[in-house]
Amino acid sequence: MTVIQVRTAEQHQAVRMIRERVFVEEQGVPRHLEYDTHDETAIHLLVLDEQSRPVATGRTRPYDDQRMKVERVATLATARGKGYGGELMQAMERVARREGKQLLTLGAQVQAIPFYQGLGYTIVSDEFDDAGIPHRTMEKKM
Repeated sequence: MTVIQVRTAEQHQAVRMIRERVFVEEQGVPRHLEYDTHDETAIHLLVLDEQSRPVATGRTRPYDDQRMKVERVATLATARGKGYGGELMQAMERVARREGKQLLTLGAQVQAIPFYQGLGYTIVSDEFDDAGIPHRTMEKKM
């Protein structure tokens, strides 16, 4: 498995394909809510499996002086449970350290909270709705 920073049009297309399948098709997120202006400026990462096929993605961006925000973390259904998400999140942490940040923050879907807790994230908010899906804010100190 390899985690790369997205730089080419083909890689951006792979990111879009994963997000379409996971968020729009599986979870019913309206397409107009899935894509926003942060897509143009965020650092996108793409996880490739052992055959160099795209299987997971996420983006991160500066949130404030101390924090990077992790967003749009998605793994294809056929690739879940194989460690791709954990590798992606480790790469997000490397980006945050490279950017000089001390915290990572994210809005976790409630069903994904155990995954993030296993990576050292803690819940720092009450439940809130995002695109019709319950979430909670989580953070991790670097």
